[in-house]
Order: sequence, then C-alpha cells, then structure tokens
Amino acid sequence: MVANKRGCAMDATTVQITTKAYLAEIRQRLDEAASIAKAAQACADSGNTKQGIAIALDVEQLVYEVNTLLNSASLINRIMKG
Repeated sequence: MVANKRGCAMDATTVQITTKAYLAEIRQRLDEAASIAKAAQACADSGNTKQGIAIALDVEQLVYEVNTLLNSASLINRIMKG
C-alpha cells in the first residue's frame, strides 16, 4: 500500500487497474492520432499541403491528453517505487 500525506492509501490492485486504464486510453488516443496523421499525409502527398496541415493540427489535443495520461501513470509508478 502507498499512503499520501493525508494517510489515504492506494493498494497494488488499484494501482494496476488505474495504470492499465491509463495505458488503454493512451493507446486509443495514439491510434486516433495516427489515423489523423495518415489523412494529413495523404492530403500532402496529393499536393494539398494546406489541408494536410489543417488536418494535422487536429492531433494537438490528442497529444496533450496522451501527455497528461502518461504523466499520471508515471507519477503513480514513481510513488509505488518510493
């Protein structure tokens, strides 16, 4: 068990479930980002780079969310090792 300063604990099972959920969410968002990137590349390959860039910018929010989820999973991992 891991306890924070207030004494609330997170057991190993909860950590594992939470981490698995974060990783699944990361994968889902990265899959979606990859699809968007493919569409952007297809536009650029066909000569429409402006549209390719416009489409590629749709990845920005997904990347932000992935970064936040990854930071959360990393923090939990560090706390468990701590």
